[in-house]
Amino acid sequence: MSTPPFVDLPPHTSAVQLPTTGGPLAALRAVPPAGVAQRGVAVLVPGYTGSKEDFIAVLAPLAEAGFEAIAVDQRGQNESAGPDDPAAYTLARLSEDLAEVIDGLDADAVHVLGHSFGGLVAREYALALPERVRSLAIFDSGPAAVPGRSAEQAKLLVAAAGFLSTAQIWVEIQKLAAAEGAPQHPDPAVRAFLQRRFEANDLGMLIGMGTSILEAPDRTDELAAAGLPLLLAAGVGDDAWPVALQKEMATRLATELVLIENAAHSPAAENPALTAQILTDFWNQNS
Repeated sequence: MSTPPFVDLPPHTSAVQLPTTGGPLAALRAVPPAGVAQRGVAVLVPGYTGSKEDFIAVLAPLAEAGFEAIAVDQRGQNESAGPDDPAAYTLARLSEDLAEVIDGLDADAVHVLGHSFGGLVAREYALALPERVRSLAIFDSGPAAVPGRSAEQAKLLVAAAGFLSTAQIWVEIQKLAAAEGAPQHPDPAVRAFLQRRFEANDLGMLIGMGTSILEAPDRTDELAAAGLPLLLAAGVGDDAWPVALQKEMATRLATELVLIENAAHSPAAENPALTAQILTDFWNQNS
């Protein structure tokens, strides 16, 4: 799961609720400060066990570059309520939530960024409503279902959510992390947030999104045919979808995979300065 470097709201940013027919989605909204001309609107979609806070470190620099940036908790994640039914978390249904969010914004078309599983959701939206997409950025995501060790981890989480509470699952995750010698974040506020976020997740979401990430179809050829401005990027140490697989996807999309130094699966959290620069350069070219 992504670990934000901090959890206090950055400059130019407020917590908001965005209405959808399935219920409001919690979001962080950063707006350009006074004196900075607005160059566009961007919507940021997190991954399976992530949240809007995965993008918290890039919100201020994006706003200061002239972009209104809205990071959302998808349904069932963190501070967004969601149905208990796992069938309510298909890519198509999550894409419909995203469509309602974007329809509620004051913009004819928006820049859409999806991270990890959020990249699959963003792609689903872009293919359904390409006329509403000014550009599409996909970070640390692959062409289809997550493979390898990541798939095994998703299967374990889906299975655990069938008979354990989120609090019980969190305890087991911490045991595994300790056994593997994984370091804890040095900030106790971040550590407390990570636990609170995971325990707030809906069990139906953990099962439903987990199933979706394990069964996602390959729609790369459809995306190539859509002709949208595309940015594919990943941390150099990403291992959710292998970097080699992401490079193959980029080739099929007639573009290149931008590798972000000093980052693994969550460059917006691990190297926010470079991530924000890559995004603003791309968005400025497509505004």
